[in-house]
Formats: sequence, C-alpha cells, structure tokens
Amino acid sequence: MMVTAVVLVRGIQYGVKPDIKTTLKYLRLTRVNHCVVYSDFKKIEKMLQIGKDYATWGEISKETLTALVEARGRLLGDKPIPKDMIKSVVDAIEKGEKPNIKPVFRLHPPRKGFKSKKETYPRGDLGCRGEAMKELLNRMM
Repeated sequence: MMVTAVVLVRGIQYGVKPDIKTTLKYLRLTRVNHCVVYSDFKKIEKMLQIGKDYATWGEISKETLTALVEARGRLLGDKPIPKDMIKSVVDAIEKGEKPNIKPVFRLHPPRKGFKSKKETYPRGDLGCRGEAMKELLNRMM
C-alpha cells in the first residue's frame, strides 16, 4: 500500500482565504517545509485540492518512508526514534494506525532550492507530483 506525503511549500500569511487556511490547519500543515504522511489518499483528496496552491503531495514507497522516519521522525518528548522501533512505526503508518510519534516531520529546505513556488508541477513545485515526491523528500531530509 502506498503512502501519501504532503509538504507545505508556501507560507500561510495575510490575504489567504479562511477556508484554505483552515483546511491546511486540519492537514497539520502550519509551517513551511513541514511534512505530514497519510495512508489513505481518498480521505484527504478534496482537502488537498483546496490547498493545492500552497502544498505539494505524492506517493512514497516504504523505503522512502523508512528513511523519513529514521532521519526526521521524533517521539512525543522530541527525542529521536530508536533504531529498533523504526520498523514498527513504519508498519503502523502504512496500516493507517496512529503510532506514538509526532505527526509532523520538520524538514530542511530542499538542496538546490525549489523551481517555483507559484507554478504547479512539473514547471513549479505546487500540486500533485506523484512518484517524483521521493526525489523532493530526499533533497529535504
């Protein structure tokens, strides 16, 4: 089962419509370069369409999810996840269960930067990017 990763690309500042701001808040995207992982795309598909001008998303494989949890995952006390617990956390995320970790991954800005924060993928970095999400996450970890 594929997992969907969502990254906030643009900041939510003044002048943003309230429904967009609320939708991104429900997706737990409050700061730039924050990433959230969802196992069921159908539940968030319409929410992503509302926030398409501020976020990017795509499917990631189990290997990418494991690397993301290992590199940027945190326990609830803001401590790194132990090596022996990583596999169980990844399995729980894939099944749609709630693991005992923070739901948001704080990422670095991507190496070599974004193409454009105003145009959609492939010309820019907004919207659905499918399998190319793996490359962006690797640049941001």
